[in-house]
Amino acid sequence: MSQVLLAGLGVAILAAIHIASPLLEHLRGTPRSFWLSSAGGISVGYVFVHLLPELAASQSELHGALGLTFLSHHVYLLAVFGLVVFYGLDRLALISRPVREDGETLEAPPAAFWTHIGTVALYNLLIGYLLLHREETGVVPLAWFVLAIGSHLLVADFGLDDHHGRLFRKAGRWILAAALVVGYAIGNAVALPEAVTAMLLAFLSGAIILNVLKEEVPDERESRFWVFAGAAMIFGLLFAVT
Repeated sequence: MSQVLLAGLGVAILAAIHIASPLLEHLRGTPRSFWLSSAGGISVGYVFVHLLPELAASQSELHGALGLTFLSHHVYLLAVFGLVVFYGLDRLALISRPVREDGETLEAPPAAFWTHIGTVALYNLLIGYLLLHREETGVVPLAWFVLAIGSHLLVADFGLDDHHGRLFRKAGRWILAAALVVGYAIGNAVALPEAVTAMLLAFLSGAIILNVLKEEVPDERESRFWVFAGAAMIFGLLFAVT
C-alpha cells in the first residue's frame, strides 16, 4: 500500500476519534479513566522518544535555512512557543467561563469557543499535513504516529468538551475532523521545505506536551499516576526499539 493511502487511512482514524468522542462519555469521571491516563502516557512517550530526537536531528538544517546564528536551538524555542500558545488558549477558555451563584461553572461563551476551535483546527491541519511529510516513512512509523496522535486527540477532546460542551459536540468536533482531511489534502498537493516541516513538528511537540500534562496534572482530576507513568515508559520503550 502506498504512503498516500496509508496516510489517508491514518487521517480517517484520527477524524473518527474526533467524531466519536462524545460517545465515550463513560470515560469521564473522577478518578480519571484508566484509558485516558494511558492515552496521555502514550502521547508523552512518543514526543520524548520520537519527536524531540527528530527535532534535534533537523536542528543544523534549520539553523542554516534561517540564518539566525545568534539562536542555537530554534526547534526547541518553537516547541516552547507551541506550549505557550495552547496554554494561553486554555486559560482564555477557562477565565471566560461564567460562574453561577451556586458555584457551578458554565460553558465558555461562543467567542472563546471559535477562537479556541479555530486555532486547534490549524493545529489539525498541521497533523494532517505531517501524516504525509515526516522524516520516517513506512507502515510501522506511521502506525506509531497515528497511535500517539490519536491518543493525544482523545485526551484533548475531553478538555475541549469540558470548556465548550454543547458547541464542541454540535460543531467543534466536526470542524476538527474536517481540518485533518484538509491538511492531508494540502500535503498531497504541496511539499514544504524540510526546514519548514521541522518548524511545524516542533510547534506540534510543544502543544502535545502542554495538552497532555494539563489534563493529567491537576489534583482535582485524581489522575492515575502509575497508569500514566507505565504507559509512558512501556510505549516509550516500544517507540525506541521499533
